[in-house]
Amino acid sequence: MADYILQAEGLTKQFSGFTAVSNVSLSLERGTIHALIGPNGAGKTTCFNLLTKFLKPSAGEIRLNGRDITGLSPDAVARLGMVRSFQISAVFPQLTVLENVRLAVQRRRGGSFDFWRSKGLLRDLEPRAMELVEAVGLGDVAGVTAEALSYGRKRALELATTLALDPEIMLLDEPMAGMGHEDIGRITDLIRTAAQGRTVLLVEHNLNVVANLCDRITVLMRGEILAEGDYATVSKDPRVIEAYIGGAGHA
Repeated sequence: MADYILQAEGLTKQFSGFTAVSNVSLSLERGTIHALIGPNGAGKTTCFNLLTKFLKPSAGEIRLNGRDITGLSPDAVARLGMVRSFQISAVFPQLTVLENVRLAVQRRRGGSFDFWRSKGLLRDLEPRAMELVEAVGLGDVAGVTAEALSYGRKRALELATTLALDPEIMLLDEPMAGMGHEDIGRITDLIRTAAQGRTVLLVEHNLNVVANLCDRITVLMRGEILAEGDYATVSKDPRVIEAYIGGAGHA
């Protein structure tokens, strides 16, 4: 039997009578990269926010490692090993690359984000922080403030801070949004490397990325699951082809 780390059953979200997500059931197999795709307005972001507990479902259940997490807060599920990124890069712009990652390492080790911790303690965290900085290709800009980085490098920094929390499962919200071709290739490689020994769920518009990176794909349409399977299967589904007519899937 498949080993599922994250499962949702009958997930539904209504906003003032409008149903954004309707009866979605989703299972993420441990150790895989799973994509959630669909044209604009398909309900991807709403579904993603439900899974990561930033929205409360109108109906349905979510389980992480078999545990019901439906009523838990985002920080509670993060402590259980499920960490998400955001479509807009979320880093401290005035801090250096290394300082950003060191803060995440500090948080992972049980400390708060206190800025008055001793310099000695912070230095103890730097080897792990620098290891992560170098792992995402930012070693040459470790001392540069985040605000001075290019967009692609900010996303790489965000990936490093996510990895610093040592999550069992990472949920990435459109990690390639706004990137040029070169950055897309770099971040794709980083996600593939980061996924080793982890499970990844990503919301993504770029079908080339999905084809090259993901083991399984779930296609949403009008808040419901339209198709599911590997890329070869999904890409040949007439319903999926129809949903993407006009280039909606290549944004």
